[in-house]
Amino acid sequence: MNKIPSVNLADFLSNDISKKQQFINDIGHAYENIGFVALKGHFLDDLLVDKLYEQIKRFFELPTEVKRKYEVPGIGGQRGYVSFGKESAKGRKEGDLKEFWHFGQYVENNAELELEYPNNVFVDELPEFNQVGKTTYRMLEKTAKYVLRSLAIHLGLEEKYFDQYIHNGNSILRPIHYPPIQSEPKNAVRAAAHGDINLITLLMGAQGKGLQVQNLNGEWIDAIAEPDEIMINVGDMLSRHSNNRLKSTIHRVTNPPKELWGTSRYSIPFFLHPISNMKLNVLEGCIDQNNPKEFEDITAGDFLNERLRELGLTK
Repeated sequence: MNKIPSVNLADFLSNDISKKQQFINDIGHAYENIGFVALKGHFLDDLLVDKLYEQIKRFFELPTEVKRKYEVPGIGGQRGYVSFGKESAKGRKEGDLKEFWHFGQYVENNAELELEYPNNVFVDELPEFNQVGKTTYRMLEKTAKYVLRSLAIHLGLEEKYFDQYIHNGNSILRPIHYPPIQSEPKNAVRAAAHGDINLITLLMGAQGKGLQVQNLNGEWIDAIAEPDEIMINVGDMLSRHSNNRLKSTIHRVTNPPKELWGTSRYSIPFFLHPISNMKLNVLEGCIDQNNPKEFEDITAGDFLNERLRELGLTK
């Protein structure tokens, strides 16, 4: 594949059985061959998106000492602010050229998970930032639920198989700011080549050049969304659970050409995680003579902790 396929969630949600099945076929084929789709028909409206970008820009324009008030030690960057250059891709020493914020789950009726997850951090200077972040989180979580329902059917599972695992899941909304580049970076890029940890990632802000995806031939292709689309890719947890039938594709964010170094870039991924006790054991239906079991049994929580250590975010 040399381009990212586009699908419309409205087809899956329609009462037309043939449209629904076509969506399932198309997204299943895309995730088996490149691991990315561009999705129309999601639950974000233009007004919400505009408000979110306005609030995010206002936050990242705050003085560094103000932003650092919201950097919480000891939680691996899971909530609040993570300062510039702190995160690096697996296997790389250089920190990525970015700063970011984390909104986490708003737990409903589960005291145990409220204790397990760190509390969300509230920005005193920007009360709207907190509210618009929560609303966006909910709309992306809702979108993700239906994408996973389509994939459950594709994998021969009951349609709502994933619902129980993603309700109150350890998902993260991450507004990212890639600041203007001041001088020639030494081996550093805005986001080095990596795969995502989680089940699926829903990415806002892929409308311009920068995001690139590695196809099965090892070639880097541009992933550019239309104005009404978000990019959605498979993460390592779902790839593992499906015995690599659904592909977690390596991707990166390249540095812009020198004439655009003076510009910021913003992107907003939503990393859909399940509850930590979900078993990521390979699905029986994804094992056969030609595809023996590739991965050891592990829970989502243990897998996440393993990967956070590899990224240098926890010890």
